[in-house]
Amino acid sequence: MAMSMPTGGDSDELDVVVDMNTTPLIDVMLVLLIMLIITIPIQTHAVKLDLPAGNPPPPPVPPVVVTIDVDFDGTILWNSEAVPDEASLRAHMKEAAKTDPQPEVHLNPNKLAPYRYVAHVMADAQRLGLQRLGLVGNEQFLTQ
Repeated sequence: MAMSMPTGGDSDELDVVVDMNTTPLIDVMLVLLIMLIITIPIQTHAVKLDLPAGNPPPPPVPPVVVTIDVDFDGTILWNSEAVPDEASLRAHMKEAAKTDPQPEVHLNPNKLAPYRYVAHVMADAQRLGLQRLGLVGNEQFLTQ
């Protein structure tokens, strides 16, 4: 702490003025600044890696797509070919489930088809092991 004393005056008593000594604070700030300046170049150094220059992998093969259409009267089409009965539909599904990789099955119900026909096809597909089943043509059900 520093004290300052007035020079002159009539008073016999000395007035003491107490000020904060900022020298240690400035010293600490200068040390921190120097440390910051020293450590910044260390952080910007690049690490060199020897990466392989091989060829990129080939583009993925697009999946095989099987389309199942369900008409309003319960008629089922497998890739635009009419399926005569449930046994042949199950045979098609079993064959598709055994292939590797499994094809994507796109189920496209008619807007007027009763739900029971669509649900029956979906249940058979799940039961027979088809993993990739999706509904397409949902935009026909949107109300405007």
